[in-house]
Amino acid sequence: METDYATYELSKPEKRKFLILMYAFIFAICLLFYHSIILSAVCGIMSVFCVDRYAAALAEKRRTLLSHQFKDLLYSLSASIATGRQMEESIAEAYENMRLIYADDTPMVKELGYMVRAMRHNHESEEELLVSLAKRSHIEDIKNFVDVYLACRTTGGDLEKVISDSGEILMDKMDIEREIKTLTSQKQFEGKIITVMPLAVVFFLNVFSPDYLQPMYTTIVGRIVMTLSLAGIVAAYLITERLMKIEV
Repeated sequence: METDYATYELSKPEKRKFLILMYAFIFAICLLFYHSIILSAVCGIMSVFCVDRYAAALAEKRRTLLSHQFKDLLYSLSASIATGRQMEESIAEAYENMRLIYADDTPMVKELGYMVRAMRHNHESEEELLVSLAKRSHIEDIKNFVDVYLACRTTGGDLEKVISDSGEILMDKMDIEREIKTLTSQKQFEGKIITVMPLAVVFFLNVFSPDYLQPMYTTIVGRIVMTLSLAGIVAAYLITERLMKIEV
């Protein structure tokens, strides 16, 4: 198993489900703004251009989960090494401990299972496996830990203290991330409201006062105005999403 956590490969059922839902969403929005089934059906094809964005979001979600599980892994490794076990034995014990907390299909459990099998059956070293994980994870905390671990193995440093300190630093970083998310959650909610409100207004005007918007669907100027409005809503959503994306 050589999973690159920078990307996410959608399975056929996942891709099919996403395309159906996104096509229906785009079709409904375009129908609301243009009142044209043919144009809405054509615009729905744009859903294929959203697949990469959806896959990137899933990849980011998986990296976040991997980072959180890595914190628990460090605690388990620290406890095992404190009892005098070698890293290979500690990884095997951590694998069993992590399976008690997380499902077998979660990222870190799968990685640990792969490491245990590779060390027992293929006689691969834990250094090579950890370096591989660090490269594929694209997570700075894991890379830093592996670099420090390799330095300890070379210089004979206090591995137990290194793992314990790494766990504390990672925990502090996650606490800061949670505080930032708490502070920005209200603004994120407001951004979603700002995006949804124009759609809601157009929808209710169509339902309760269709004559009021009739010029928007029957004249060239009206079509242009509706197109600019829709483009503005999409742009506002993308800008808000970008502004609210804070990396620690």
